[in-house]
Amino acid sequence: MHVTTGRWRLGLGLSLITAFLWGVLPIALKMVLESMDVVTITWYRYLVAAILLFPFVLHRNGIRAMKQVKGKWIGLLVVAVFGLSGNYLLFLFGLRFLTPSSAQVVIQLSPMLFLVGSIFLFKERFAAVQWVGFVLFFVGMGLFFNNRLYELFVHRTTYSLGIFLIVVAAMFWTAYALAQKQLLRVLSSETIMLLLYTGGVLFLLPRIHPMQVFQMSRTEIFVLFFCALNTLFAYGSFAEALDHWEASRVSAVITVVPLITLSATKIGSALFPKSIASEPLNGLSVFGAVLVVVGSMVAALGKNRALPPETVQKL
Repeated sequence: MHVTTGRWRLGLGLSLITAFLWGVLPIALKMVLESMDVVTITWYRYLVAAILLFPFVLHRNGIRAMKQVKGKWIGLLVVAVFGLSGNYLLFLFGLRFLTPSSAQVVIQLSPMLFLVGSIFLFKERFAAVQWVGFVLFFVGMGLFFNNRLYELFVHRTTYSLGIFLIVVAAMFWTAYALAQKQLLRVLSSETIMLLLYTGGVLFLLPRIHPMQVFQMSRTEIFVLFFCALNTLFAYGSFAEALDHWEASRVSAVITVVPLITLSATKIGSALFPKSIASEPLNGLSVFGAVLVVVGSMVAALGKNRALPPETVQKL
């Protein structure tokens, strides 16, 4: 199994960078969706990120390391490519029917599912207090959507469809993240991401409409480029964080993302009311968002107990 470096401060810092970048990303993506289809947006994000990352990987001799990807590692790489692409596409499809804030809260199932996966695959046992944090997280999710429960479970609308698509996107992301965690045994994080971006470019190529970019305004092109840079730096930081810190703790820190998105959406909707819609929130919704963060922090700060080495089997 992949073993972290133990540099937890670096892992924490990288996790916080990831959280901030992911927090503002849905707002930018929502703006770009006005002029470009889901597949083409994702393809451009992959393409720009791959082009910018290639010289760095080449300088670090990461290209030579790719020769180690054979056998079961190829299978894990395929899982990671399809997992990440599925997450990107389904998140955007769901975002078409939701506000950035609601989409971001639901996608936080990703790190929580990853947290559960780390228990079974990476043998990261949880203390009782960490399970309390896990429960608080889901209670907070329910409270956040308290004024939408009837719409979600009884009178199903496009909002319900959007929620469903984001939930499935979270499952795809979990598959990607668990596969990448193991790929770190043979490849550096930047080499893995270059392979994922390149694989995504080739996978989506038959369904893209690249000429749409010429129909966009300068502002929209700038926002699209920001989304691409966000792809590079957010996932690069996430991959590096996994190399230095336990998967469960990285997951818990990243769950502060909803509060970042809520704050950024409020500011954005005030500055650009025609472009950015704010989620209608009541007191319980705000409390629920806070509870999501509290639960994640409890899960992160609880004592993590690993299984004895002799019980850990290689995947």
